[in-house]
Amino acid sequence: MSRPTQVSMQDIAKAAGVSPQTVSRVANGSDAVKPETRQRVEAAMERLGYRPNYAARALKHGRFQDIGVVMFNTATFGNARILDSIVANAADDDYSVTIQTMRHGAERTLSAAIDRMQRQPVDGVIVVLEERISDFVGYKPPREFPVVLICESAADHCPTVDADQYGCSTAIVDYLMSKGHKTVYHIAGPSSSRAAESRAQGWHDTLDQLGLRIPPTYMGDWEADSGYQAGLALAHDPDCTAIYAANDQMAYGAMLGLQAAGKRVPEDVSIVGVDDSLSGTIPRLSLTTMRMKFNDIGREAFFMTKRLCEGLRVPSGVKTVVPAELVERGSVRDLES
Repeated sequence: MSRPTQVSMQDIAKAAGVSPQTVSRVANGSDAVKPETRQRVEAAMERLGYRPNYAARALKHGRFQDIGVVMFNTATFGNARILDSIVANAADDDYSVTIQTMRHGAERTLSAAIDRMQRQPVDGVIVVLEERISDFVGYKPPREFPVVLICESAADHCPTVDADQYGCSTAIVDYLMSKGHKTVYHIAGPSSSRAAESRAQGWHDTLDQLGLRIPPTYMGDWEADSGYQAGLALAHDPDCTAIYAANDQMAYGAMLGLQAAGKRVPEDVSIVGVDDSLSGTIPRLSLTTMRMKFNDIGREAFFMTKRLCEGLRVPSGVKTVVPAELVERGSVRDLES
């Protein structure tokens, strides 16, 4: 059986009616090509089955110009926004992005994830570490292979960036206390989530430090239905005047659950969510929330990785914090006014 013929840039240039230099610019993502010419070249690539020669690109640039991204889940709001930001910033710098997920059933460790990504033509990798894994503490990346983590805790040997999940809870509790509430009830995210754990710990510690009663935690799963069930239950607690839900979906579900049980928001119960994920989705949205700046997190992670790939130093053992922003709408009542 004969081997398939390798399609060259000259073949693409002839088929598209352009020079080989133009084909090279399109293959490398250069902006110095007219849109109609780019479309013609890409159509010829697709028709002839052209694939970029990664080895040749690495020889020319000294790098593949490709960053790997590893995630547990690409569908959640925060992860999708982070990934979109990484891809957009990579494209602006003529980098490609290779994405892998930590599949259920596969070994879910940093070592395994990095080992799989090293088999790809990538210069370094960003790992969005939203769940607890066994080898986080003390993990050392391979020599000459940059690894950046997006996670709540600073890693000993890798640069780390994330939002301040703990601090966002502190700010929310302080905000609700300033409105005259005596305590704050919490609808937590799933126990497997590092972010949910940190948000719940921040809520608990802040109430404890203020010497306030700490109500029982209502466990959710990030979905609106779990918030709805918590709202139904909390509607029958006469001491519940303020709820902090660990994301906006659960917060919005809790609002509907409270209303279904005859409670008004914010007249009877105030609610604050996290992420600002419903803006533009729910008409006339009234939910006050703590906006996580996922676009900034993705951008910072990409440029950390790029600097490492270029041989520059990025500190390990410390976490770069991207602060959240309170967005006040109409779901919180000031009891003192």
